[in-house]
Amino acid sequence: MSESPYRYFTINKPYNMVSQFVSADKVNLLGDLDFDFPEGTHAIGRLDGNSEGLLILTTNKKVTRLLFQGEVPHTRKYLVLVNKQVSEESLNIIRTGVPIIVDKGATWVTSPCEAEIVPKPEGLFPCAYKFSERAEHTWLTITLTEGRFHQVRKMVAAVRHNCRRLIRLSIEDLTLGDLQPGGVKEWEEKEFFELLKITGY
Repeated sequence: MSESPYRYFTINKPYNMVSQFVSADKVNLLGDLDFDFPEGTHAIGRLDGNSEGLLILTTNKKVTRLLFQGEVPHTRKYLVLVNKQVSEESLNIIRTGVPIIVDKGATWVTSPCEAEIVPKPEGLFPCAYKFSERAEHTWLTITLTEGRFHQVRKMVAAVRHNCRRLIRLSIEDLTLGDLQPGGVKEWEEKEFFELLKITGY
């Protein structure tokens, strides 16, 4: 697609698939998608097996450092389904900073973020995970500039809600769009970095 020696992809990672090509466990892998990825392709900013949505794949090993390890934080937006009604008080706790347990029992407070209660999006693709929407629930969008292990799940758990569905919608201006679960889109290098708001690559 371009003169760059590297290639850049986004996928809509389905539920119950891990963000890797190789595993010693019997799990659904990225290589099971109906696409011939080039050698050296790897995932950036992984999603856990139960999470869905936007996942970046590339052959460029510099992208992780440029996107997630630089001085300028980059936003990630998630659509989250939780059980029960979320109160304004709980929403404000999520927005201002939630104490969560990290390695070896230490407590860490999340950075301020954006969190809103939203209606269920129109045309939302179905998920293999079955959840009865007759049960009391809330849809949220949460936009972070950090992404520790299971962070969104731990944030909603800290205010006594169970995460039932978690979909990453975007990283900066690179969005999931109408890409269906398991779908793959390839990007030109210039547009890819512009949408991620990365300069000097």
